[in-house]
Amino acid sequence: MPADFPSLPRRGPAPAVDRMSNAELARMVESEHPYRGKALFELSDRIPTDNDAATKVAMLSRLTSLRRARLFDRVSLAWSGIIALLAAETDHSRAVAYEAFGALDIDEQRDMLDYLEVASIEEAHPRIA
Repeated sequence: MPADFPSLPRRGPAPAVDRMSNAELARMVESEHPYRGKALFELSDRIPTDNDAATKVAMLSRLTSLRRARLFDRVSLAWSGIIALLAAETDHSRAVAYEAFGALDIDEQRDMLDYLEVASIEEAHPRIA
């Protein structure tokens, strides 16, 4: 490798998030673990059948670190959590999604609504493939 291109730090093997509890996954996200996105996505996958996972994702979406971490373009890890809550389409997940969305600042709310192509968060019914 040329000297003018420093090597990236090694992260090590990915943790087996599918075998972790909701609390363990939430701690990974909160501690800004290098695999926090993987932990958040595992929690998000549990939302349709697990109200505790939904509650944790809604809580985690309020973290400044997730609001600043971009997946692509304007979409942050926090937005991905809120979108997963909306997509689950359960009464609990939608209720906590609205609360999480309400915790975003006004500009961020406006950007997210624009991204979702809706006028209000209640109109958003994203699908996750």
